Amino acid sequence: MKPARNKINGWVNLDKPLNMTSTQAVGKIKKILGMKKVGHAGTLDPLATGILPIAVGEATKTVQYLQNRDKGYDFTITWGKATDTDDAEGEAIATSDVIPTQDEIERALPNFIGNIEQVPPKYSAIKINGDRAYDLAREGVEFEMQSRKVHVYDLRLISCDKTSATLSMTCGKGTYVRSLSRDLALKLGTVGYVTMLKRTFVGGFTLDNAITFDKLAEIVDNNEAHEDLLGVERALDDIPALPLSSTEASRLRNGQKIIFSAKPDLERLNAHGINPLTAKDEIVLAVNDNGKPLGLVRMNGVSAKPERLFNL
Repeated sequence: MKPARNKINGWVNLDKPLNMTSTQAVGKIKKILGMKKVGHAGTLDPLATGILPIAVGEATKTVQYLQNRDKGYDFTITWGKATDTDDAEGEAIATSDVIPTQDEIERALPNFIGNIEQVPPKYSAIKINGDRAYDLAREGVEFEMQSRKVHVYDLRLISCDKTSATLSMTCGKGTYVRSLSRDLALKLGTVGYVTMLKRTFVGGFTLDNAITFDKLAEIVDNNEAHEDLLGVERALDDIPALPLSSTEASRLRNGQKIIFSAKPDLERLNAHGINPLTAKDEIVLAVNDNGKPLGLVRMNGVSAKPERLFNL
């Protein structure tokens, strides 16, 4: 028996399979759960597998906060050919007989760690004057992708052979594995393209707590979906959580500000990592005295006003 429509709120930490777009994954989750209010946090290419966090119900109000989180990837670069998509889906546009050695690869990696400049692939979801870059590219429209700064925290070689290399990367928002692979190959005096890409984590969403479509369908059939979904607050685990009294919670739900002016109030703010002296436009997760999420509030000094409230 499927859960009642519009009664599910939380996150599905999907282990996305190969050859499926992120939009198709959302559609399948909608069908399995019988829900309309579903969205994903961070697009994965059809040829990529791994972590695709999917928000259900009230969790869709927190998608934007998860999209900014750090991400991890394992990926394989095959040397000797470049494609117009920088992965196996595209057409060959260049070839090379140069195959880098393990030592050469490891010596080149520090050039791609830290703040780096990167030109995103033309086949990407970035908008160019309102249109998706991949749509323009497929239509044969000529356009230039602008370079952008991204941050790579860690980049390590896992293995390599005579045709390819497999690496692991931890990076910040907006980093394209396909672009890094393309640029690394050029740095090594050759060309290359991505032949395997698996996202290993997005913030606190990891492979350890990921779930497949089949497993989710099985849980829903057993009427256990609520237990398997990750909480609405899972996307917010890097921001302070402030417990409120029932009176404060009531004011919040009525759209009213809360003023923390008494000494015990200020001590409570400080105890939960909120400094009223520096809190300016700071987003905080408000919870009731039982720990249940109430919503997001915007702090300005000792004042908190509703930002986005949850209907849980």
